[in-house]
Formats: sequence, C-alpha cells, structure tokens
Amino acid sequence: MAKLERNFFRYRVALLISIIFIVPLGYFVRFAQGFGYPELYDFLGSVAYEIFWILLVGFVYPKASPLWTAVGVCVATCGIEFLQLVKSPFLEAARATLLGRLVLGNTFVWSDFISYFFGSFAGWFWMRWLVKIRK
Repeated sequence: MAKLERNFFRYRVALLISIIFIVPLGYFVRFAQGFGYPELYDFLGSVAYEIFWILLVGFVYPKASPLWTAVGVCVATCGIEFLQLVKSPFLEAARATLLGRLVLGNTFVWSDFISYFFGSFAGWFWMRWLVKIRK
C-alpha cells in the first residue's frame, strides 16, 4: 500500500473513531438533563450534531477541505433550521419519524444558529487537527 493511501486510511479511521466518540457524547449531553442546565445541554448537543456532520462529510470525502466542509455543513444545518418554519405535509410526515426528528428537528429557534456556528468552528478545528496529524 502506498504511503498516501496509508495516510488516507489512517485519516478515515481517525474520523470514524471521532464519529463513534461524538455521537454517544452528543446524545448523552442532550438527553442527560438532570443537572439543571437544559439550555446548556441543548446548546452542547447541537454543537455535537454539527461536529458529527462535519466529521461524516470528511469521512465520505477525505480529500475535502476542512474549511469548506465546515462552511458547507453550517450552511446546510442553518437551511434545515429554516425548514422548521415550513409545515408542509411531506415535512411533517418526515418529522413524525425518529430519523426525521433527529435530522430535520421540529422547532425553529434563533439561538440554534449560535450553536451551529460554534459547532462548525469546533468541527473545522477537529478535522484540521486530524489532517495535520495524518501527515
């Protein structure tokens, strides 16, 4: 196996391990609200959601720029947030499923944009760090 191929393989493994780490952490933070700070847990859960999507895009497209991946995911999640204002029968049917609720959400909240921006920055930094250690 050529050195470049080994580097991409290691990078993808690092991304996969990161995804395996961030998913349960995000769910734990979002749903373990027994400590009295539901807004903080919602914020941190949204940050983890954003990081997850950035890492997933990086895993699927390992040659993608960390910056443009983070920007693209941020634009997409902001667009999905605005879609929560749309109450079409198709979207409502999708939101009635667990996967639909997890991906599309169901309530538009302006403050979610802050967590998306913060999560995009954190995801960009994380992905960039993985790119640097790959080399």
